[in-house]
Amino acid sequence: MPLDPVLAARITESVAAGFPEQIAHTQALVRFGSTRGAEHAIQDFVFRAFRARGYALDRFTMDGPALAAHPGGAAMSEAHSGAPLVVGIHRPRSETGRSLILQAHVDVVPPGPADLWTHPPFEPVIDGDWMYGRGAADMKAGHAANLFALDALKRIGLQPAATVTLQSVVEEESTGNGALMTHLRGYRADAVLIPEPEDEKLVRANVGVLWFTVEVRGRPVHVREMGSGANAIDATYRVVGALRALEARWNAEKAAHPHFADQPDAINLNVGRIEGGDWASSVPSWCRMECRIALYPGVAARDAARAVEQAVADFARNDPFLSNTPPRVAFEGFFAEGYVLAEGSEAEAALGRAHRAATGETLQSFMSPSYLDTRVHALYDEVPALCYGPVSHNIHGIDERVSLPSVQRITTAMALFIAEWCGTESRAEG
Repeated sequence: MPLDPVLAARITESVAAGFPEQIAHTQALVRFGSTRGAEHAIQDFVFRAFRARGYALDRFTMDGPALAAHPGGAAMSEAHSGAPLVVGIHRPRSETGRSLILQAHVDVVPPGPADLWTHPPFEPVIDGDWMYGRGAADMKAGHAANLFALDALKRIGLQPAATVTLQSVVEEESTGNGALMTHLRGYRADAVLIPEPEDEKLVRANVGVLWFTVEVRGRPVHVREMGSGANAIDATYRVVGALRALEARWNAEKAAHPHFADQPDAINLNVGRIEGGDWASSVPSWCRMECRIALYPGVAARDAARAVEQAVADFARNDPFLSNTPPRVAFEGFFAEGYVLAEGSEAEAALGRAHRAATGETLQSFMSPSYLDTRVHALYDEVPALCYGPVSHNIHGIDERVSLPSVQRITTAMALFIAEWCGTESRAEG
């Protein structure tokens, strides 16, 4: 049932009243340089913020064997974060509404060269309507919005009339294991909302993602005799060409996937890192590259992985050097499948009403060609998994920034959605 307009107005005013504090909290989150493996301090901060609000708390680490046994789990390499996951749980006095998970990740991608940034990447500078900083958009603004949407209800003496679980995870940028671990821990709800920076739109379809490495061995000689050797770096570039051909074949299949048919590049292959060789005057004997490729919803990660291995093997068989020294392919990181959010759920309808009340606009949906943790809840919990968040620029790039007016709008929409979806009850003891 739609919210009473008087209550909706009170909630909107409450979000506005708390927004200066929300901005300050977001800035505090951005100041943590929480790249992969360095999220312990920020998770301590989050734990304290949840505890200060009286939520029941759970803090736990990854279970490697359990993750490895799950079809959506990724291998835990040496680079995998050891930081804990933090969960805060609101329990109502009377469970009359529908339960909800609010999730966000604290890990961020590396900032790159600091001299390319207008401001230091972990100094959250506000310039006009924008907050700058690595992670400001992806997704510390959303992390704060989860907390402050609930604070807005408290400020007017209300709380959700259903269990709300706040999940602060790591490894979203690398494996998705953090969100999957909360699933394996047993956390469930009737719906999930993850406020990633999605330009105030709802993600309708989302690709799966594979991370993999290719290692090529060469034949080292002095450069004066390079014709008698085999350059591993040159050979690796040839392998990239074979993978580009696979990327093109998969993109040619987009017509079979309705949510992707109009996208010029639904499937993206990215060569993210490459290293090799030991000496400028020696023909390199080794080269290793790290890659990421997307896959359509409905395509099993194992099938896509086999296709990658086959593409490299088929090419190597016809290469004069690689036929004798086949490249080695390994999968390290994301091994995640995509999903499609089914239309017509009550959760989506409630979010649509909340979005219209907060923005005056109809909620739009779109296809996202990136990894999202909502895949865990859509595929394995089989509940409406809503990914919806603020306007941003340059996520994963230089001068990442998030629109503060947009953050206030989406926080308002989230608070209105929580009030309708979960129902409300008085915070006073009855």
